[in-house]
Amino acid sequence: MTYLRDIPLSSLQFYLTAPYQCSYLPEQEARSQVATPSFLISTPIYSELVRNGFRRSGTFTYRPRCDGCQACVPARVDVYNFAAKRTQRRVWKKNQQLTATLLPLEDKEEYFDLYKRYQNARHLDGGMSNENHEQYEKFLLQSHVDSVLVEFREEGILRMVSIVDVLDDGLSSVYTFFEPDFKQASYGTYNVLWQIELCRQLKLPYLYLGYWIKESQKMSYKNNFQPLQGLVEGNWQTQTLNE
Repeated sequence: MTYLRDIPLSSLQFYLTAPYQCSYLPEQEARSQVATPSFLISTPIYSELVRNGFRRSGTFTYRPRCDGCQACVPARVDVYNFAAKRTQRRVWKKNQQLTATLLPLEDKEEYFDLYKRYQNARHLDGGMSNENHEQYEKFLLQSHVDSVLVEFREEGILRMVSIVDVLDDGLSSVYTFFEPDFKQASYGTYNVLWQIELCRQLKLPYLYLGYWIKESQKMSYKNNFQPLQGLVEGNWQTQTLNE
């Protein structure tokens, strides 16, 4: 039995959801294993859950447990061994005018406006473009663990927002949205590079990037951050995601 801050993981309960349509593979049905009660999931416990493939959406902590499908692979960057490629170094240099500020989770109208523009431009067919403010708040601004909001501004103008969880062995990238009209800026790539650098400053060995799905084009960018480790059959393995 593993104890963290005197609360055993065995005190949590886990249940399977009913089948629902997969967001990434529309022809598939998905199911999730959910950890409850959410108020017991502190940062140390959540860190252990993330190492075992869980992730959160708001206060909802889950991992895929689909019938007959194992396409979702938890992924993390090996920060200490990561070396930026030439194209990534160019993206890093190109965005040095951005100023990053770490803040507590908070609600600002300009955040939600940017979020809506991003969803409408990038994920119009994903269902999130129709989210109202309450759904947005539950998704990104509610957390029982150590979370920060990072805003990126250029000469005072908001360009990008990230929600990041601070774990005991790394950072977990919850969600990032950015100005969709500036495609040449490669904000998404820059954001991952920035989080890798923050891991190094905090002396944390891993950046958790959620799930990787080989058949999903939206997930392919994660392979650009090598060495990338995948949780396969209970073990974190390097290079698995390139196969």
